Amino acid sequence: MIIGHGGNTAGLAEKLGCAADEIMDMSANLNPLGPPERIKTVIMENLSAIHRLPEPDAGSMTRGFARFHGIDPDTVIAGSGTTWFIYTIPKALDAKQVVILGPTYADYADACAMHGIAPAFCMARAEDGFVPDLEAVSDMAARADLVFICNPNNPTGVGVEKEFITTLARRHPGVCFVVDESYLPFVERASDISLVQDRPYDNLLVLSSMSKIFTIPGLRTGFLSGAKHLVDKVMQYYQPWSVNALAQVVITDIFDHPEQIAPFYEKTRTYIAEEKKSVLSAIADQKGLVPVPGHTCFILLKLLHHIAPHFCQQVGADRILIRDCSNFTGLGPRYVRFSLKDRKTNTALVRSLQKALARG
Repeated sequence: MIIGHGGNTAGLAEKLGCAADEIMDMSANLNPLGPPERIKTVIMENLSAIHRLPEPDAGSMTRGFARFHGIDPDTVIAGSGTTWFIYTIPKALDAKQVVILGPTYADYADACAMHGIAPAFCMARAEDGFVPDLEAVSDMAARADLVFICNPNNPTGVGVEKEFITTLARRHPGVCFVVDESYLPFVERASDISLVQDRPYDNLLVLSSMSKIFTIPGLRTGFLSGAKHLVDKVMQYYQPWSVNALAQVVITDIFDHPEQIAPFYEKTRTYIAEEKKSVLSAIADQKGLVPVPGHTCFILLKLLHHIAPHFCQQVGADRILIRDCSNFTGLGPRYVRFSLKDRKTNTALVRSLQKALARG
């Protein structure tokens, strides 16, 4: 299990001798607006839910997700975040040859390792803006039975169009393509790119996270949807009461009020676009930093003259936690990632980045 995820404010606070809530966490990829007020209200009004068992199959939230997307509920599973699905899919599908589009989220490889699989990586190149090459991916997919694609990708923030994935699915009908859309709600035209509602081929599985866009990672909620014969295989490993009672209440309520979802997404995207423009403008003249163009709530930076662990330590001295990307296969020790926050916090980060560059 990887222990290098973002969000370890307790670890930095211990090093600095301060309280964890004094750390500005810019390492975890969450919506800078925070959760909608309605979610906070629902949580407070339903704390008694923890005194009873939840639905064993999280049926209400599953039906809500299916209803919102206009798909068959029998092609959806609700889970405790997308992580459970990632670690279960290789086993459930009896995968032998796995390809991972990288550099990307480490849990895909960790999931393979858990089941004794040595995955192959199809790496996008920095000189190409980390945009994957369709033909290179297709060549490797031809020798695989399972392919993981994060769209848009973490940590690069780079996405591909729907046609990129459907072309692969059409060319390789015997291969299951798992498309992780955890960060897609942050992207303009997300509904045109998503494969949740439009799956033209029966070899696709889609992961959808509620944690990032609604800023509720502690509730651990996510969905798997796709071809029924593949969903049924994963369901064979499903454990009852996998989603806790409070999470079920919150997610069911979200889908009971679908009219509030699109405006919240749009507000989020507008806010992120403004903050990203401000931050990128502020660091544009910093010769030691090269930002990767992306479409999400986070920014990947290449360090030209610094090493990521030391650079993160220097920024951390200002009580700001950013992500050392050294443990992303294919990136190496010169990349860091940070998630956008409010203007005050983003401005503080820019000053800290500049100080770290100047220290050398």
